[in-house]
Amino acid sequence: MKMTFSLKSLLTVLIPGATLLASCQSDPLSPGIEYMPDMYRSPAYKHYELNPVFKDSLSSLLPPAGTVTQGSVPNADFDIFKLPYTLPDKPEGYEAASAMKNPLPLSPEVLAQGKDLYTKFCVHCHGDAGNGDGSLVKNGKFPSPGSYVSKLATGLNEGKMFHSITYGKGLMGQHASQLDKKERWILVHYVNDLIAKAQPKPAETVAAAKTNESSNTDKKK
Repeated sequence: MKMTFSLKSLLTVLIPGATLLASCQSDPLSPGIEYMPDMYRSPAYKHYELNPVFKDSLSSLLPPAGTVTQGSVPNADFDIFKLPYTLPDKPEGYEAASAMKNPLPLSPEVLAQGKDLYTKFCVHCHGDAGNGDGSLVKNGKFPSPGSYVSKLATGLNEGKMFHSITYGKGLMGQHASQLDKKERWILVHYVNDLIAKAQPKPAETVAAAKTNESSNTDKKK
């Protein structure tokens, strides 16, 4: 018995079969046959490859005139607090931060803002006066971070404070995600104010020296 196939019947068999074979790719990342991929996947050009899109056929182009690097701003609107912080989160970065000075002018308004930020982010560990006796320390949740005054002896300064707030130090986590650069410098001003208030006044220093002298004299007797 003769078997005859019309062109329509043949295409009905071949097209689905070809489609099935094309979709069976060995590459698991291949999407198979895509319908009009240029609609959602634009062709990319490599560095220094000829690019017909531009008149000069270059793929690597110079930045447009007047642009600046990411994190910076044009000189007319220059804001030091928008510059990127480049010191690394390493011991050498912490030591290099010693050279930084607070760029924010001190004022009563800044100290008021600093107190608000300190109350929200720091007081639970460092305590109201910066003595390292916050509520979490008193409840035994964390060891005391120590007083700010005692840390001055180990070289603490405003640059290192900013670095520590940015990256964290010891058990303290980083605060760069919660506080922008300006807010971190505001906090540094407030911490410096706490340190100044905790420093013994000249009269207290003289009295303490006399007490120690008297105590040493009694011990000799």
